[in-house]
Amino acid sequence: GRSTAVLAMQAPQLPTSQVEQPKESRFSPYQNNGGTCLALAGADFCIIAADSRLSLGYSILSRNTPKVSQLTSKTCIASSGCNADMVTLQKYLKFKIQMYLHQHGKEMSTPAVAQMLATTLYHRRFFPYYTFNIVGGLDQNGEGCVYSYDAIGCLERLKYTVSGSGHALIEPFLDNLVAYKNTDNKPTIERSCEETLELVKDIFSSAGERDIYTGDFVDIYIIDKNGTRYEQFPLKKD
Repeated sequence: GRSTAVLAMQAPQLPTSQVEQPKESRFSPYQNNGGTCLALAGADFCIIAADSRLSLGYSILSRNTPKVSQLTSKTCIASSGCNADMVTLQKYLKFKIQMYLHQHGKEMSTPAVAQMLATTLYHRRFFPYYTFNIVGGLDQNGEGCVYSYDAIGCLERLKYTVSGSGHALIEPFLDNLVAYKNTDNKPTIERSCEETLELVKDIFSSAGERDIYTGDFVDIYIIDKNGTRYEQFPLKKD
């Protein structure tokens, strides 16, 4: 009996189960490529801008990938989030706008584009486009208009909005300098288009100092009654 007990103690201890634990493989169809988009509406103009850096984690994948796209002569869209979804969505919107032009013989208005984007995003709500969009342009009365969205198409018309990685830095800045919230120094006249353009450049310069995902260049589209003009503003490369 004693020898049997000794042999049992010396025998190698086998695991209670010979079956391997299941291996999990996870794949995410989404990634956040960073970047910041901004739009500001004036009485008769709209400025829509975004930086051109494409990031993933701590890596810069590209320094010159535009996030702003011109949809019509009076409407632009800026998108942050997943670059693959952004490219797909903007391509689809351009196709729909082209079809509208062929069918109706006229260009789609900015409010109509804004509504079309909302229904497009909501249609994909169960597997959303991972993009945070801003539509800016002039409405039927020639006034500047800005539309802000979440990922599944809830839209709101505003005077200004920001999306992307620099959102938390820039939004309070605009609340103070554009909406004049939390201040008693409210001017009686609105900023001109050129003054607003300088403000946008200052804002992106400030955001680029604090946000590692915002940098390289700012693509700026200025929309007014004369059409749309493009300007590129350099930021720091670090």
